[in-house]
Amino acid sequence: MKTPVRDPRDAAYEQALIYAREMRELYRNNRATAQDVQARKETAERIERVLHDVEALNTFFQPIMDLRTGRAVGVEALSRFTGPMARTPDVWFAEAEQVGLLPELDLRAARAALGHYGQIPHGAYLSVNLSPDSAHDPGFADLIGSIPCNRLVIEITEHAPVHDYDALALALTPFRRSGGRLAVDDAGSGFASLRHILRLAPDVIKLDVDLVRGIDLDPARRALARALISFAQDIQATIVAEGVETEDELKTLRVLGVSYAQGFYLGRPGPLEERLEVERRARPRHTPA
Repeated sequence: MKTPVRDPRDAAYEQALIYAREMRELYRNNRATAQDVQARKETAERIERVLHDVEALNTFFQPIMDLRTGRAVGVEALSRFTGPMARTPDVWFAEAEQVGLLPELDLRAARAALGHYGQIPHGAYLSVNLSPDSAHDPGFADLIGSIPCNRLVIEITEHAPVHDYDALALALTPFRRSGGRLAVDDAGSGFASLRHILRLAPDVIKLDVDLVRGIDLDPARRALARALISFAQDIQATIVAEGVETEDELKTLRVLGVSYAQGFYLGRPGPLEERLEVERRARPRHTPA
């Protein structure tokens, strides 16, 4: 049987179709790349505006309470973005990381918080959040070199990756030698926080909000918290529980041996002046169990 002869016009048509598909794909890819470049440019411009607008970023402070005395032993500085820049802090810091401006935004927030350093009562400390990459920035060394560090805590968050623990520890050495303390944030939320604890030997371990929430009702949460508390005692670190929202959570944390905590139930974030005024007026809301 004779093989049918293929019409050359059919082959040319098929090649034309393949070429058209390839061109459409190339066009889509180029368009997506252009859109991505434009989006990154717009994001970077937004971050730059925040960096240079003194009114765009405000600092609120949340008290860290001694559960034995009911008094504030420190405050954590929390960034809040207002006006046309009003979006949640996690969005701003995530976008800054995407466009390579996280150290700049981190240090901008830290400088704003440290502007209130002189108002912190004697005997209390200020806790400031910082990403691992920001600790390597020359601006961090300049920042800590301008203040006494003995009442300052730097919190390294679990959500930011550490690419070189030895380099990070080296960058933090002048701060710690000056009396500053290191905290690992979000402990119990993932393996990264445990790695931070093992490699950085922090002075403070902060129990994650998701671990604390409902701890009075969940034996698994209590077991994990108990393990972290025992570990902290072995390495002579202080435990601070975050996100306390109910009396039952507070009671459970006391039973587990937690001495320090923060959360809406103990005190909401607000301007430092308001927090200090409340502290001056208020008698302890909670007495030891």
